[in-house]
Amino acid sequence: MGDSSASYIHMVQHLIEKCLIFHMSKEECMEALSKHANITPVITSTVWNELEKENKEFFEAYSQSQSKQDRMSEEETSQMIQKMISDSSKNSDE
Repeated sequence: MGDSSASYIHMVQHLIEKCLIFHMSKEECMEALSKHANITPVITSTVWNELEKENKEFFEAYSQSQSKQDRMSEEETSQMIQKMISDSSKNSDE
């Protein structure tokens, strides 16, 4: 069980990192992963919070820059998340 839960958390972390690349907020990421990857928001939130603790300076800069960035449309976001989930499942098969 330990290996599978560690790999699940690693997958959630990887998907959160993809959300960050797409300039998504924590709430947007939680919603997207819930909708497209069946990851409960509390899991996403917990992993996100741990990432924030480990990378304070990055997240401070990220939150400041986030308000200045253009956002993707919901359709573009949905397509990108579907692609990263399929890519992620391909990589986990390796």
